[in-house]
Amino acid sequence: MTKIATFHDLKDKSVFITGGGSGIGAAITDGFMEQGAKVTFVQRSPADEFVAEMTAKYGFSPLFIKCDITDVPALQAAMDQASAAHGPIGVLVNNAANDVRHSIDEVDEAFWDNNQSLNLKAYFFAAQKAARDMKSIGGGSIINMTSISYLMGQAGYISYITANSGINGMTRGLAREFGPDKIRANSLAPGWVLTQKQKDMWVTPEALEAHLAKQCLKETLDPQDIKDAVLFLASGTSRMITNQTLVVDGGVVTTG
Repeated sequence: MTKIATFHDLKDKSVFITGGGSGIGAAITDGFMEQGAKVTFVQRSPADEFVAEMTAKYGFSPLFIKCDITDVPALQAAMDQASAAHGPIGVLVNNAANDVRHSIDEVDEAFWDNNQSLNLKAYFFAAQKAARDMKSIGGGSIINMTSISYLMGQAGYISYITANSGINGMTRGLAREFGPDKIRANSLAPGWVLTQKQKDMWVTPEALEAHLAKQCLKETLDPQDIKDAVLFLASGTSRMITNQTLVVDGGVVTTG
């Protein structure tokens, strides 16, 4: 990855990332480690190979904790472990999500509850827990990953779209609740980022051409584009930015 900027205040910062071992999450973990931050990340799948890669690259390791974030007590325990290892959490990146495609008729109550637990509920409980650490150190930054899919009104994954919209509403509430404690809360909405998962499952020449036609900038999005935006929102460079949704999509949707 190309190093675009150095955010000096992120060095030694305790950072907690959900879903930080693959795709966009791995780029975010890499980005914080490049800044010298102390990173903890959680996910359900093994991450030994990625941890080894980061250790070889930087000479120190991220703390990986295998965790299903829909299990709230397990998530809270992982965050306690992160604080014990790296100090109070100063940056939270709620990144883990599942954009599995589904039709309206496929959705039953169990599917809906599980999907919302992963894509929305876990975000709240991670923020609630992290804010307690942030208050103890005089502030912090909460970054909730959402998507432009709800802004576009996409079909094919109604539960995910609902959660994305909910994330933005929740972020606004968190910004108001935590602002007096100098805790910022923002959402980041990526466009179509060409991770390996996207390439394996959904990218076709025709689909990519159609999407690029919607973008103002006629280049594909890379995980680094999202990583750089996350680092900006985490750092004091954005100290007066809160209660916002930052869209990184090459100009597909408009806000404001």
